[in-house]
Amino acid sequence: MKSIVIMGSTGSIGTNTLDIVERFPEEFRVVGLTAGNNDEMLAEQIRRFHPLAVAMPTESGAARLKQRCGGQPVEILSGPEGLAAVASLPEAELVVSAIVGGAGLVPTLAAIRSKKHIALANKEPMVMAGQLMQEEARRQGVRIFPVDSEHSAIFQSLEGHRIKDVRRLILTASGGALWNVPKEQLQDVTPERALQHPNWKMGAKITIDSATLMNKGLEVVEARWLFDIPESRIDVLIHRESIIHSLVEYEDRSMISQLGLPDMRTPISYALRYPDRLPLDLPSLDLTEIGTLTFCKPDHDRFPCLRLGYESLRIGGTMPAAMNAANEIAVDAFLNGGIRFTDISDIIQSTMQTHVPQAVRSLEAALEADRWAREKADSLVHALAR
Repeated sequence: MKSIVIMGSTGSIGTNTLDIVERFPEEFRVVGLTAGNNDEMLAEQIRRFHPLAVAMPTESGAARLKQRCGGQPVEILSGPEGLAAVASLPEAELVVSAIVGGAGLVPTLAAIRSKKHIALANKEPMVMAGQLMQEEARRQGVRIFPVDSEHSAIFQSLEGHRIKDVRRLILTASGGALWNVPKEQLQDVTPERALQHPNWKMGAKITIDSATLMNKGLEVVEARWLFDIPESRIDVLIHRESIIHSLVEYEDRSMISQLGLPDMRTPISYALRYPDRLPLDLPSLDLTEIGTLTFCKPDHDRFPCLRLGYESLRIGGTMPAAMNAANEIAVDAFLNGGIRFTDISDIIQSTMQTHVPQAVRSLEAALEADRWAREKADSLVHALAR
């Protein structure tokens, strides 16, 4: 039985992970959970899975949780230190990192330094400090298993092959909710419209990232560090059906891909049980029913966030961290009605243009770039709002 911690247990990845745990109680034991603001759902998860310790990012959230969990034998922690403590629990073997945004970096790195294997579901820690995380993982002798459907597909397509034989990685993208919206209409898109993803059920932030294609820009950065492949050999292909989750092209021009219906429980279960596979009770992929799979190139003019992802990698250093922070601020402002959809990419680009990148030789360097970029992007948001 594998003991696991789930960081971000009340989100989409977290709840899907707990669904797998519930289906295979002989395989997994939950020893730790962390959540954002949903103390009600976390309290219910505590009653169902009996973790040793849980954490919330704020003291007020932890206080509410303690009121809900009176009599439950669980340690309730709070703040960044609490999140890191749960991620580092001695009893844990594997940590599912599914905290949304850059907030996942510190506890994920703490888990690695505590010799925990990582099932990485959030892109942002690898975007902010990918080289640092991989170097630390090698030092501690632990592995980082990708949970993102695209990176899991590449991981599976690389199994049994040599990295030196890889010609390029091809990340597929659904194109999000707005792929067919004319460019001149994008500035008037509402949050409600942008959240209508055609294939996946995800949280608000990642769904907006999918609509801007920033999700794919972040994935390009993540793939560079996960698989040690330069950005010049990472391509993106729009595949609206979300059936082929990504591909690897080898030097002999053969391609290997992973296919499946869009359900996150498949890549989650593979990361949890690697190298074994769990017999999931999910529908089988019927290609005769689907009939046709379509592909096209991404439109960098209408969706510049993908271009910015590549640009951040070419510049290097703390630029990806700054880009990610600016994106988080801009997406939050858009969801709250403070800026237009097209302002998101403008804010990211303006922040990147004024950022002076530094080498990421420490966690502090990544966090400082994140702090600076959030302040800069926030000032741009307020200027637009006025």
